[in-house]
Amino acid sequence: MKTLTLLRHAKSSWDDPISRDFDRPLNAKGRRAAVMIGRQLKSLDLRFDHIVASPAVRVIETLDEVWSGYGRKLEPVWDKAMYLASAASLLDLVHALPEAADHVLMVGHNPGLEDLVLDLTLDGELRERVEDKYPTATVAQMTLPVDRWPDARAHSATLVAFIRPRDLDPTLGPDTP
Repeated sequence: MKTLTLLRHAKSSWDDPISRDFDRPLNAKGRRAAVMIGRQLKSLDLRFDHIVASPAVRVIETLDEVWSGYGRKLEPVWDKAMYLASAASLLDLVHALPEAADHVLMVGHNPGLEDLVLDLTLDGELRERVEDKYPTATVAQMTLPVDRWPDARAHSATLVAFIRPRDLDPTLGPDTP
C-alpha cells in the first residue's frame, strides 16, 4: 500500500508587481494557513519519505511556512514539471516515483491537484468535498492499493483526509482577509 499526500500552495499575493506568475509570493493569510497546516501534519504524525514540489515561489514559501509549523524542515525534489501541471502530467510523475518511497508528499497547483484527487479516488463524502472546492493550503491524503507507483490507476485510491485551513481556524476561510 502506498500513501500519496497532495498539498496545494497557500494563498498568494496578487498585489506585488511581478512580471511572471511563477514569481508570485504568498500573502499574510497564506503564510498563516501554511504554518497551521504544518502544525496539523505534525499533530497527525504524518511523515514523508519523499517530497516532490513545484519550484514556483509560492510553493517554496508555502513549504517554508509548513516546515515552521511542522517543526522540522524536509527537503523536496524540485520539479518544474509540477508547475501548473495537469492531472495526467501529475499521474505520470506519480508513476515515476521512487519504489522505496511509501509515503509521498506532492506540493503544487490547481486545477491539476484537484483533478488528480478526483481521477484517483473512489466516491465518498470526502471526495464530494474535493469536488466542491480544493482551496489553497489544503491537504488531500490518499491510500493506493498498490505496491508499486506505476500501478496507480484511476478510481482505485481511498481519500482518507481532506484538511482545509478553515477547518483548523475559521479566520482562514474565504470571507476573511
